[in-house]
Amino acid sequence: MSVEGTATGGWAPDSWKSKKVVQDVAYEDKDQLNKVLQKLQHLPPLVSPEEIRKLRQQLYEVAHNERFLLQGGDCAELFDYCSQEPIENKLKVLLQMSLILVWGGRTSVTRIARMAGQYAKPRSKPTEIIDGKEYHAFRGDNVNGIDLAERKPDPDRLLSAYFHSAATINYVRTLLSSGFADLHHPEAWNLRQWDFAHVQNPAVRAEYQTIVKRLNDALDFMRTIGADDKAREATNSVDMFTSHEGLLLDYETQLTKHVDGLYYNLGAHFLWIGDRTRQLDGGHVEYFRGLVNPIGIKVGPSMKPEELAPLLDIVDPNHEPGKVTLITRYGHDKIATYLPGHIKAVQATGHKVVWCCDPMHGNTETTSTGVKTRRFDHIAQELSKAFRIHKECNSRLGGVHFELTGDAVTETIGGSMNLLEADLGRNYQTFCDPRLNYEQSLDIAFMIAKYYEGERSPLKKL
Repeated sequence: MSVEGTATGGWAPDSWKSKKVVQDVAYEDKDQLNKVLQKLQHLPPLVSPEEIRKLRQQLYEVAHNERFLLQGGDCAELFDYCSQEPIENKLKVLLQMSLILVWGGRTSVTRIARMAGQYAKPRSKPTEIIDGKEYHAFRGDNVNGIDLAERKPDPDRLLSAYFHSAATINYVRTLLSSGFADLHHPEAWNLRQWDFAHVQNPAVRAEYQTIVKRLNDALDFMRTIGADDKAREATNSVDMFTSHEGLLLDYETQLTKHVDGLYYNLGAHFLWIGDRTRQLDGGHVEYFRGLVNPIGIKVGPSMKPEELAPLLDIVDPNHEPGKVTLITRYGHDKIATYLPGHIKAVQATGHKVVWCCDPMHGNTETTSTGVKTRRFDHIAQELSKAFRIHKECNSRLGGVHFELTGDAVTETIGGSMNLLEADLGRNYQTFCDPRLNYEQSLDIAFMIAKYYEGERSPLKKL
């Protein structure tokens, strides 16, 4: 796969400034903002062009049904998450999920973490009323603070975002280079200690135990014949790419570098355009169209099918397979209404995109006591319907996108541990949207593995 430049028609890293920019941040201290942006421009890259090209190649393979994409992490990172235990827990759950998917799908898995930069948070309104007083809405740690005394947008937080991203990426690289992802590493994988005591349904527990036993048998066989020789990269290391929503264009511009005639955003491997910022004539689409990086676009009920063709023509004029990942987010009760039309609209264009299901954002609800949550059953239903609808439309679901954590939070109702609404207060930690916890994340991975196992069954052909 060759990587081509996409920008035409007078594109520059800051040409987005000539367009309307939604979700922009209004800073009062413009002089300080300019000083911060100049500093960011001179700081070193966080990722390399070679790594970005490697991800492009892997997503090319996803688009050609040769891989599966797993993307996951926090809704919005806090600077406090830049710490040893949260990073290790998130990395571990993504690794364990990917191993289950590799075994169940009999395919390689591309891992992209929503981390090391996912600090910004789009909001429907710039301000909010609290106790009768108007405050700036919390826009994420790279804009302002959660505490009411820190709600004024602060340009210096952009520098903090860079350094927290750098520290996170550095520790992830350290873990992976020191064998954290090695199948021999007990702390990362620990398969033999998965007793599934949290699984309330005995039948489901037995299914999980059967899958893990077969997975362990496969690994034992590899060890016996020497196929997992520690010199083999496939068993002692993995790729873990970083991603975030490219929301704050002033920040992203400073991390955009000109390398060998092409423009890369070297602040992350993968960036996406949110559902609120994908206007055809908007600043975000203008910025994204010039990047070599693979990009994502959130697609929800507000996306008209006829908008997809011109949008893809703008950001992928060379029709490069895997350059664009369409991340669909409808809701379990809306996906059947919208997804078939979106699939058909893309099929008519000739663009070869990666279709990725985000079953989280369309399934958010508020309890009677005002707590924001999601129901695991609704998440599973949207994902199941996505697999079925793609198959019926002669398409393929190439990946999944989750808001998750490796920690024992209680933010999403249901799952194999049968969390109830009354349990939410036990360890509700998110300041953004509710996430899947460690056990619920593995539930989803097992569900996908079972789907692929069923698809391989000879009985499917009878």
